[in-house]
Amino acid sequence: MLRDFVLPESIAQSDGIGPEIDVARKRGKLLVLTLGITRILEQESLEVSVWGSSDGQDWGSKPLAKFPPKFYCGMYSMLLNMASRSDVRFLRAEWKMSRWSKRESRPMFGFYVFAEESGVRVSAAVA
Repeated sequence: MLRDFVLPESIAQSDGIGPEIDVARKRGKLLVLTLGITRILEQESLEVSVWGSSDGQDWGSKPLAKFPPKFYCGMYSMLLNMASRSDVRFLRAEWKMSRWSKRESRPMFGFYVFAEESGVRVSAAVA
């Protein structure tokens, strides 16, 4: 089972943008995007979106996929159909954090995002 990390596991304390990854070999495929949150503080939220580009420069005005705001550790998956996005060669993750506590501490999350072809886990289990 080969996973492409759109964003390797990292600890972040502010909004950010991850590295671009080349997904040209996945053109026309149905992908499963998984957001894994491994560390979180109370009273904060994380919003992660996945953006696509054909040249690694222009990322458009809308993400290809956006996870709903998350408040707890866990693994969250969604589908991304690349068949209708044949021009996309690169993906990258962007995230926004917020904290609504009266404490002065900054938000902190440990998280990752990976993409894999749909059905890969089933195929591996059958083999």
